[in-house]
Amino acid sequence: MTILEWLPKESAYDYAYRVLLHNIVNLDLAPGSKVSLKELVDSFSVSRMPIREALNELSRIGLVNVLPQRGSYIAKIDVQLVEESRFMRLVLEIAVAKLACKGISEKYLEAMRENLKEYQEAVSAGDYGRSLALDNAFHQLMFLSIDKAWVYDNLKTQMIHFDRLRRLSIGIIEDKGESTLKDHEDILYAIERHDEEMAEMLVTRHLAHYQMDLTHLMEQYPDYFVLKKSETE
Repeated sequence: MTILEWLPKESAYDYAYRVLLHNIVNLDLAPGSKVSLKELVDSFSVSRMPIREALNELSRIGLVNVLPQRGSYIAKIDVQLVEESRFMRLVLEIAVAKLACKGISEKYLEAMRENLKEYQEAVSAGDYGRSLALDNAFHQLMFLSIDKAWVYDNLKTQMIHFDRLRRLSIGIIEDKGESTLKDHEDILYAIERHDEEMAEMLVTRHLAHYQMDLTHLMEQYPDYFVLKKSETE
């Protein structure tokens, strides 16, 4: 498990929540694995209460299963939630990309170009956690470029389930990082050309890759997934 540094003025609860979320999304806490409260207390150097509160909040958003008399478990990747997250992202990102094609400032175009360079470096170094963060940052820049920061913040909360699938695919599926980089380069090209039709096609193609990834990953890691929201451990 990765232990992050405390942020200035961060409460014990906020710290515990942030570190747990980071490890769940990056699969350092594997889907279906049991959570040891004692080990978390020792690792985080905080009391049990903020950790319990963080686990309860993560349970509320479907990332942890708190089972009476049995303990807490990292929730498996819910295929239905992944699909709904992808659908929400697709609808919003098509709209955002088309608005960006109407014209955005050079500041954001340059930031997106720089993001592509950093992403390539992260993929080449095998830094998959950073690759995922830079992937998200590229899409965030699209939202910021058209003054839709609030929309992105709300979408980000719903994307956590999809992010776990994406993190699992990076480094497992051959050339996954390179294909993501190529998609981002193409989307930026469409924005620079002010081509809304091309941008819509490219965003749709980019977010359709997950279906092939999902089939492959479910075959390789069957114990990591559930098919319905009603399924439990």
